[in-house]
Amino acid sequence: MLSGRQKKRIGRFLLLFIVLVVLTTGGWMTYKWMQYRKAKFARYPEFGINIPTGYELHGIDVSKYQHTIAWEEVKAMKVKEVEMSFAFMKATEGIGNTDPQFKRNWKKAKEARLYRGAYHFFIASKDGRLQAENFIDKAELEKGDLPPVLDIEQLNGTTPEVLKKEAKEWLDIVEEHYGVKPIIYTNVDFYSRNLGSEFDSYPLWAAHYYQPEEPRISRNWSFWQHSDEGRVNGITSPVDFNVFNGNIYDFQKMLVK
Repeated sequence: MLSGRQKKRIGRFLLLFIVLVVLTTGGWMTYKWMQYRKAKFARYPEFGINIPTGYELHGIDVSKYQHTIAWEEVKAMKVKEVEMSFAFMKATEGIGNTDPQFKRNWKKAKEARLYRGAYHFFIASKDGRLQAENFIDKAELEKGDLPPVLDIEQLNGTTPEVLKKEAKEWLDIVEEHYGVKPIIYTNVDFYSRNLGSEFDSYPLWAAHYYQPEEPRISRNWSFWQHSDEGRVNGITSPVDFNVFNGNIYDFQKMLVK
């Protein structure tokens, strides 16, 4: 049988244990709440990179790696004359993959009154038709959206000839479905080595970082991804920054009708 002193010790121990549990749980919940607040309302005083001058329209491109985005914060941020006007977002990859943030990004970007565009990450070693069907199944483009984008960055162990064949299959099927010519995204070196003149009729979104004025490529281009280290309100991680090569009227001519 326990003495009075032993009962008091056990009571104090239980009380201390309960206090520790409450503090630990409360602390963890507070930490998660602060992380949520930080993720949803991350703010930056500037964009964190050099912004090319002479361009009217600026934008970003995102995927799951930017996590949950507060799109209203993205839209509201303006530094002098620079603000985000458009956003490309990853929709699909290969034959069966979908970006887990695409559905939310697609909806929220429109609500924030940003021009939006969807892109497909191309796997050169896989069937172009099946990849096109994957994209069409997930990306419901509407009037006023940007044209669909084919993101081509790798050979994936195949040859340039196979890459071009499967990419052309994707481009033809997607153009027929949406009634607008798709955009090709790639870096300038990859384009020159593996695509070239056969694809010059497609609008080009060229990746070429840390150039002061424009990407170094001989053909015409529509979008330029000039940095992968930008910062913008509403996004906690670095993000790709882009400019459009033209004015608002040129831009609107490209949109889905």
